[in-house]
Amino acid sequence: MATFSGVTRQHILQSIAEYDTRGRDDFLGVYGFTANDDYAIVHGGTSYDLPAVLGVAHRFGTGRLAPAHEITASLAAAVTLVRKRGFEVTEPTAAVRSAARSSARAKAASRATTPRATSTRRSTAAPERVAAICPTCSTTLPGTGICDYCG
Repeated sequence: MATFSGVTRQHILQSIAEYDTRGRDDFLGVYGFTANDDYAIVHGGTSYDLPAVLGVAHRFGTGRLAPAHEITASLAAAVTLVRKRGFEVTEPTAAVRSAARSSARAKAASRATTPRATSTRRSTAAPERVAAICPTCSTTLPGTGICDYCG
């Protein structure tokens, strides 16, 4: 289970900078997150997916990417932590959440009965593999997985 106490404001800013550099689709694809429009970090007038940004910020802070399921399991704690770090977070209200759940169920039911349209967009490049980093000195680890400096 991921603990986010080691995630600082600087780690979140690093994650946001990478999100901006890569763009939303590549950022989510590289780190294996799915789009989450319900919870967002607002920084500089732009919205960022909270679970993805926090997961990558956890990687900057600890060297380990926090999986989406660990973040979504404790969204309230994640929102509180990000707000304590000085960021604005948008989240759905209780009424919107229940409507979203009903809408999601209806969409899932319609998908089951409606044939899926094929997508015409193809990605020409495979997502970049994320290099492992040392949790102590934050250098990229060699193929052995053992840090050359820390051992």
